[in-house]
Amino acid sequence: MTSSEPSALRAVILAAGLGTRMRSRLPKVLHPICGRPMLAYVIDAGTEATGDRPMVVYSPATEQLRGVFADRADFALQQEPRGTADALQAGLAAIDAGVEEIVVLSGDTPLVRPWLVTRTIEMLRENSAPMALVAMQLDDPTGYGRVNLLGGRADRIVEEKDADDTDKATTLVNAGVYAFLVPWLRDALLRLTPSPATGELYLTQLVELARNEGNPAAVVGVDEPIDYWAVGGVNDRLDLQRMARRIGRQILERHMRAGVTVLDPETTTIEAAVEIAEDVTIEPNVVLRGQTRIGRDTVLRSGSQVLDSEVGERCIVWSSVIERSKVGNDVKIGPFAHLRPGCDVGDGAEIGNYAEQKATRFGARSKQHHFSYLGDAEVGADVNIGAGTITANYDGQAKHRTVIGDRAFIGSDTILRAPVSVGEDAVTGAGSVVTRDVPPGKLAVGVPARIRSRRGEIAADDGGGEPGS
Repeated sequence: MTSSEPSALRAVILAAGLGTRMRSRLPKVLHPICGRPMLAYVIDAGTEATGDRPMVVYSPATEQLRGVFADRADFALQQEPRGTADALQAGLAAIDAGVEEIVVLSGDTPLVRPWLVTRTIEMLRENSAPMALVAMQLDDPTGYGRVNLLGGRADRIVEEKDADDTDKATTLVNAGVYAFLVPWLRDALLRLTPSPATGELYLTQLVELARNEGNPAAVVGVDEPIDYWAVGGVNDRLDLQRMARRIGRQILERHMRAGVTVLDPETTTIEAAVEIAEDVTIEPNVVLRGQTRIGRDTVLRSGSQVLDSEVGERCIVWSSVIERSKVGNDVKIGPFAHLRPGCDVGDGAEIGNYAEQKATRFGARSKQHHFSYLGDAEVGADVNIGAGTITANYDGQAKHRTVIGDRAFIGSDTILRAPVSVGEDAVTGAGSVVTRDVPPGKLAVGVPARIRSRRGEIAADDGGGEPGS
């Protein structure tokens, strides 16, 4: 749908509340669930159900969300916190005049599904009602507004603070999902009266207006019961954890049905944007986050974490951490290796125990097996990095590059003081401190290293320096 073809149906998402029960400086709707802000799930549902960008109502306290969702939603400002109906007025004022129906969602209900939004719209139309709402059954309805019915329609909604014992015995509660006829809504909002207790305007009063006019609100959830897991909301960190477990389980089940083996779902975390190919095996205590992609037949062994990275096919990653890096095919990593951001590991490479890389290109079939660090390095193909090797890439003010050519052999405990290069087929002796470039095919030994031929003679171009050991 183009901007020149306005929809007759729009979603309005109420997201102006900071969420004080979260006890956080971050707006509630921006708290992450499985790697995505809570509000992202509600925007998904509203967009899919209506076919158009939703209108998100924000406040000065939640202005941060505009930058997060600028490409997915339009925005309307509620300048002061004067209640849910006042927030809806702000959203309605920003909607195109051609819109005939709206659905209203809460930004803190990440479980709401498009089918439920669509069903609420259908209920509005089927009953020729001015509004429809969703009600759900809760074993413990504490804190929710109780929905009283009359002939299958909504008679009134009683908030917890106003409920008597009879009302509190009701387990049918307001889920916070509504559909409205816009012409009726524009007029009805002007007739609302502020709450005597708070001075705020509440959407629930619209139910009484519709009833008093003789055409009560239609209700989804009477003949087709809706439970908490269809539309439950988040009030505090405990609710947030419940949602994360529920959505996380849905993500795991989706991958398992698509051909991924997850040995222990209870200890496995896979965020929403992660892509995993068929025949991948995930052992217990694995965490996959962000924009991560895992190739076919790869095994992620216990204790591994992968963040915003691509891991190729037929790899083995064991108890290791990979951050914002790219790993080719047939690579073995770990145990206890760490790829920091900016690494690119070639096909068939091996990175072993306590090996660390940062901003390093590591060539095909090269090996870095033990207790070593490569930072800001360019390593060719078929290179051996000995145990204890370090690229001394930082001089206290700036980072410098180290370049190691194809088939070079870096002896154990070598220190490469960047900027420096080691040529193709060159060798460094164990314990060498390399401070100058090593030409192709040469041997560097000593502290500081002197250049020799592979037969051991001091090279003519050595240029002096302390004798090697």
